[in-house]
Amino acid sequence: MLLAGMSLSVALSAAELPGWQATEHLDAAHLGEVWSTRGQRWIDADQLVAELAGSDRVVVGEKHDNPDHHHLQLWLLQQLQARRPQAALLMEMLQPGQQAAVTALQHRELPASAALPAQLDWQDGWDWSLYGPLVRWGLQVPQQLLAANLSAEQMMHRYRRPPPISSRYSAAARAQLEQTLLDSHCGMLDAQRVPAMLAIQQGRDEQMARALAEAPAPALLLAGGYHARRDLGVPLHWQSQWGTAPAVVLLWEAGAGELPGYAQADYVWLTPALPEQDYCAGWREH
Repeated sequence: MLLAGMSLSVALSAAELPGWQATEHLDAAHLGEVWSTRGQRWIDADQLVAELAGSDRVVVGEKHDNPDHHHLQLWLLQQLQARRPQAALLMEMLQPGQQAAVTALQHRELPASAALPAQLDWQDGWDWSLYGPLVRWGLQVPQQLLAANLSAEQMMHRYRRPPPISSRYSAAARAQLEQTLLDSHCGMLDAQRVPAMLAIQQGRDEQMARALAEAPAPALLLAGGYHARRDLGVPLHWQSQWGTAPAVVLLWEAGAGELPGYAQADYVWLTPALPEQDYCAGWREH
């Protein structure tokens, strides 16, 4: 019994954060720390784990191409698992059509990393070198790894026949989403198509909220930062009959500006930033 108690003590002790991979703003104050919106104070990552361990549902928002965000996600999952079993990991990066392949591999001996993406029909838009470790963890540790996104067919249906935009969006939130969609398409999106694209964004957030609500708890959803925000994403579409709204953790690059009021997440986890990139360069070349 003494040895078992010692093992538990080690599991619950502070764990060192992964080394930083991004190179910008490494001298930022509070790097690696977490702003608690409720407490209005900075806490360390171990305090974040302790507070999240009692949450049935958690949403973690990321910048998709920042490797530190994915390393911290895996660290967080491992630390939460050490405190209580994780029932479900949900990922925006998985669509319903992939669920059968995911389920077939759950808790089985996994193929080599090079073969696993093909077996899962992993989509090229998601960098496997960043997401592979998270997927492998999700297949091996929790009860279920679950697709959270809409299917491509569902997205296309919403594009062709956009449903009404939800009244849950404030005027400011809708305007911000519309501008973000225009910016993300590098100014090449016909303004008349914005409502259809917004309908897809809304549908994805509604689906992710529903998937999280229906998943066995404790459940954690990994998604892009906009999908995690209270005013724009999954939390906005949470239904009261589903119970307590999920806790929201937003991974945030230092130097990226102030998150409005720091009020769109329960926790804002500060990380280094990637060098500035012109994401539209490829679009302009074509």
